[in-house]
Amino acid sequence: MSEGKVRYQEPVPETDIAEFRKVVESRRSVRRFTSEPLPEAVLQDCLDLAMLAPNSSNLQPWSFHVVRTPAVREGIVKACLSQNAASTAQALVAVVARTDTWHANTDLNLEHWPLPVMPAIVENYYRRYAKFHYGEGLFGLKGLFKKTFFSIVGLARPVPRGPYTGAEMRTWAVKSTALAAENFMLAMRAHGYDTCPMEGFDEVRVRRLLKLPRGAIVTMIIGAGRRAPDGVYHPRIRFNRERFIHDV
Repeated sequence: MSEGKVRYQEPVPETDIAEFRKVVESRRSVRRFTSEPLPEAVLQDCLDLAMLAPNSSNLQPWSFHVVRTPAVREGIVKACLSQNAASTAQALVAVVARTDTWHANTDLNLEHWPLPVMPAIVENYYRRYAKFHYGEGLFGLKGLFKKTFFSIVGLARPVPRGPYTGAEMRTWAVKSTALAAENFMLAMRAHGYDTCPMEGFDEVRVRRLLKLPRGAIVTMIIGAGRRAPDGVYHPRIRFNRERFIHDV
């Protein structure tokens, strides 16, 4: 750091690994919930904590749809194949990845910068580079150009590789959105409630029920509530850690 230059700093609170471990280890995919209502304050707090998840370029490519209308809920439960995790949940939240909001959100970063002065490098990123980096262009031509350009430049030095296509943008959005979903589920567990992330659903029907726009991907539907005594169907299974963890 150059002498006299003051960088932003914020205090780091003390944390408790034992309590965090308890939250992580006790989080289970709960398949059956009790009829105890889920407090609205808990639901809203967990949604707020979900939106604190890390995400690409702070573009927050997600939306959360709390299912409240009885007819919509009935349709969502059926779209989830009427599984117990959906039918007994006290709250159903559709977690949606968005590939259609990044452009507007680059401008929101400019509008909502939290400090009096925005560093020039940050302003340049959101005004110029981000819009170039994530844009596919008409018929995907910009993406094709970027892929060709960075493939050539990448022969000599490290460069960002994508996203170049619509499919890669979907992957980009889903990655950040999945992090937010995990925040939501851990927050529920910390409040003493439980969740079940469901991927087994009819996305066409869910999209229709939620009236989602193009560029929206239903990443998962999360059922939430108080765990029933028989809500966990079997002990947790995890394979040998050496199968997944590698030193390189």
